[in-house]
Amino acid sequence: MSTHKFSELRNKMSPAARAESDRLYKQALAEMPLNGLRSARGLSRKTLSEALHIQQPAAASSL
Repeated sequence: MSTHKFSELRNKMSPAARAESDRLYKQALAEMPLNGLRSARGLSRKTLSEALHIQQPAAASSL
């Protein structure tokens, strides 16, 4: 089985398919809990709390 880069596959998609893919991606991000976003981005609680300008315990309790 051969593998392909995502960018190569995406370039083969029609503009409508790419727009739908982008819409679904944005919807999934909006629905993902904060902990899932943190994990998906590979962020520590400390990094996340700094980015949100909140104390780390507040970030931990909201996760």
